[in-house]
Amino acid sequence: MSAQTLTDTVVADLVADATAAPSMHNAQPWLFRYARGDRTLALRADFERAMPAADPTTRALHVGCGAALLNLRVAAAHHGLAAATTLLPAPSDPAFLAAVRLDAGPDAPRDRADEALRALHPAIADRHTSRYPFDEQPIPDEVRARLVSAARTEGADLAFLVPPHLETVLDLIRDAEGYDRGDPAREAEQEHWTRYTKSDAPVDGIPDYAFGPRDASERATNRDFTGTGAPAGRARVLFERRPQLALLSTADDRPADWLRAGQALERVLLTATLDSVSTSFATQPVEWPDLRWVLRDPVHGTGNPQMIIRMGYGPTGPRTPRRRLDRVLTIEP
Repeated sequence: MSAQTLTDTVVADLVADATAAPSMHNAQPWLFRYARGDRTLALRADFERAMPAADPTTRALHVGCGAALLNLRVAAAHHGLAAATTLLPAPSDPAFLAAVRLDAGPDAPRDRADEALRALHPAIADRHTSRYPFDEQPIPDEVRARLVSAARTEGADLAFLVPPHLETVLDLIRDAEGYDRGDPAREAEQEHWTRYTKSDAPVDGIPDYAFGPRDASERATNRDFTGTGAPAGRARVLFERRPQLALLSTADDRPADWLRAGQALERVLLTATLDSVSTSFATQPVEWPDLRWVLRDPVHGTGNPQMIIRMGYGPTGPRTPRRRLDRVLTIEP
């Protein structure tokens, strides 16, 4: 696609794609400010959407914003724009997460990386979190290799879990789910972001139509958004016997690394979507410090765990709501 004039309409399209990213409990903790004068989009954290009980360090908030940043870069490439990205450009302003300068002219710098990002654009609209059962079909080695490469491109590591490490992580996921249910503050926080559509017209949070069924074997890795009060009549089905899980890690564990993890996560998810691989998350043990470090492979594991991704072949999951653009985008002279 040839370069476009950088109009306000194009900027709105870029941000609409950015906000299609996943975030913890679909809180969408991001704000965007576009300065026409220097053609720069600022990505800012919306700390009013932080979760002090489950995410006291705002690590997960940064990961979600990093995912939105990757989508923004993909959308810019789709529109023929070069995007020069700077992470955490103002150390004195912790809400200022990234600055993206957009160049639209014929002399704007572009390379093969832009072409690779552009190829991911169709997946932005198709990527949805699936809390449904997957079948037992293994993900082929060549697809796994593409997903590992996608994470590496953004400065993160992706490792598919194998026994006995897989069984250990599955146990940790179930332990963490139990810890969550026994923590009133976390339970209340999750309930705050749960939406029942008979009474709500949701623009954020997890709507009831996206909960997915309950695993009849009680072994599912998905977070149960019904908490301790499961609604009557919710379907109970069997999930895959051995989930295909991958652990996303970074070498360090600072805000910039969390943003890189979010970009790597979204690049993996978009790549998976293009390969018809459905995805969801099992973040529960990552949110408990005493469990997070046990997630690493005891023999070969290094780095800092940032996300557990469940992958497989099955339903893609429904589209979840997004905030209106005028709530997240400000355009300045």
